[in-house]
Amino acid sequence: MNAFSDKDAALLLRSCIQKVATGPEYSKDLSFDEARDAMRIILSGQADPVQTAILFIALRMKRESDAENRGVLQAILDARHTATAEVDELVDIADPYDGYTRGLPVSPFVPALLAACGVPAVSHGLDTVGPKYGITHHKVLKAAGVDVDLSPEAAAGRIAETDIGWAYVDQRHYCPPLHDLVPLRQRMVKRQVLTTVEVLSRPISGRKRTHLYTGFVHKAYPPIYASLARHAGFDSLLLVRGVEGGIIPSLQQPARIVHYHDRGPEEDFESQPQTLGIEAENRAVPIPADAPAAAQPGDEIATAIDSDAMAALAAEYGREALRGKRGGSYDGLVYAGALVLHHLGRCDSLPAAAETARKALDSGAALAHFEAAT
Repeated sequence: MNAFSDKDAALLLRSCIQKVATGPEYSKDLSFDEARDAMRIILSGQADPVQTAILFIALRMKRESDAENRGVLQAILDARHTATAEVDELVDIADPYDGYTRGLPVSPFVPALLAACGVPAVSHGLDTVGPKYGITHHKVLKAAGVDVDLSPEAAAGRIAETDIGWAYVDQRHYCPPLHDLVPLRQRMVKRQVLTTVEVLSRPISGRKRTHLYTGFVHKAYPPIYASLARHAGFDSLLLVRGVEGGIIPSLQQPARIVHYHDRGPEEDFESQPQTLGIEAENRAVPIPADAPAAAQPGDEIATAIDSDAMAALAAEYGREALRGKRGGSYDGLVYAGALVLHHLGRCDSLPAAAETARKALDSGAALAHFEAAT
């Protein structure tokens, strides 16, 4: 049942647009309740698509406030379908839903590595969405033979199985009303508030504690994500300045790491890949120069390469890394695993955590956990 009558929904959405879309001098922020209710109307299907797009673009041009971000996120949290995995702690791995366009991601294989290290993990996303239309977890895992169409309950069940310990859950299954907006988002072309908040949807939780591991690029985002993570109920946050806003930092340069524990204030430190024994020629695994082109080239943000073909290559590289083959994908897994293990207090130092991750890869344990899910 819709929370608003059609008449009330139309009036509320119109009022919100009037507040945020009146130019650089006169636009006003929405309250938390206004942003939440507007997003509820959009998710219910009551909103006119043109008005929805105007609202999202106006919010972006004005720059979303903390209350607006939290309000939109709350509507998504209210609309999602969730499950609790029968594990005490769970790491929620939230990479950008629009994927990667400048390198081959190894992050879809991080949950299996963590599971091999005794840390249950889940990742989530969708097949493709703008503005980048890049290489996503969905595409890579599907190419690697993983079922990417699990319900939240089925995903939680896999996480609870000790020989698996990880899963992927797609937005199509944990929040269909949000996924239904993908075609509209593609027509809008540019990034908007959903790109920021959907990574905090938390489709699966642990029995006692759930930890968010996500990434950022621009320096303004750490306080934004910290506020949203607390609002979504994450017990701790591990926020990495990663390549393309993902969870894995540059394999060459220092990276800023922001974190909080027990929903407290955030702190930060600088991480050096060299201290983990990582000496890389590239900041990430490069896309081959002869990569096939996208069928429909986009703008300067959208990927110019065939993301499905590159997802298949990323899947191949990821499996090789899980088998212990040295290279950029292997180093990326070691780096990600070390950050999480140290953040959770499983290892006293990052170098020690990196060695734990290497042992899980070199022994075949990580590969076994991955293949148990295929």
